[in-house]
Amino acid sequence: MVIKYAYHPGNIAHSGSPEVADSMVPLVKSLGIKLTFLDGATSCGAGIIRQVNQRLQLTLNARIFAQAEALGLGILTPCASTAGNLSEDLFLLKSDPILLAETNATLLKTCGLEFTGDTSVTHLLHVIVDEIGLDKVESMVVNPIDFRVASYYGPNIQQDGFCGDDDVYDPNYMEQLMQALGGHPVAWESRTQSVGAPSLLSEEPTVLKLAASVLNDAKSEGAQMIVSACNLSHSIMDIYQGKASQRTGLKTDIPVVHLCEILCFALGHYNTRYAQLRTRVLVIGN
Repeated sequence: MVIKYAYHPGNIAHSGSPEVADSMVPLVKSLGIKLTFLDGATSCGAGIIRQVNQRLQLTLNARIFAQAEALGLGILTPCASTAGNLSEDLFLLKSDPILLAETNATLLKTCGLEFTGDTSVTHLLHVIVDEIGLDKVESMVVNPIDFRVASYYGPNIQQDGFCGDDDVYDPNYMEQLMQALGGHPVAWESRTQSVGAPSLLSEEPTVLKLAASVLNDAKSEGAQMIVSACNLSHSIMDIYQGKASQRTGLKTDIPVVHLCEILCFALGHYNTRYAQLRTRVLVIGN
């Protein structure tokens, strides 16, 4: 059975982290997911727009909801930040009829759309565990992920009512999935800790300290790599490892990949990239 969703790629999937967008194409085909792109959909705001103008972020995200609703589809995203921000705004709009009516008035005036509340927001992780099933995914594995894996959720994805049957405060979906892929999950405290995204441009010293703390915690617990469910956090932890170490003096050298990538590799796609990842794990070590 094909699972259908409207697709929001999340923050920076088509810019700073194109590997996320690239790996989604063969991944969803293997998993039996059909995605319909939301043409012209904006960013979810990434928690930035609301700091200046919450009504603007709500209206932009309401437009995304209205697009998905017009298709009769829920929204799927591989980005934890996007899943969290969209879920928060969806809940806010659906729980406040006056706010929803005012937002719809703006939508009708600017783009001719209207949102009634009939859509949903789901992260790829929750679709895999709750709808596809871990047994099915395990049976599809071609390249077992035989690493000690630190699963990183980030602070946004675990929204009450929007994370399936996973525990909001003590999640384990990613650990279950990594185990199904042949990996060895490690227990670590920083899996839901923020790495400062998206404050890199305005608060770089703080972001580097947060990132260093998370990276070092994973290493200290014996992880050989980190798998992130968040596009933004993945980029910060991967690209800024050197600067984070220089700023704090902590050991931060550990491979960081996105959930889409590790799933893609495990199911037999992009074998050359998988070989490069294995080499990075062996070279960096602990």
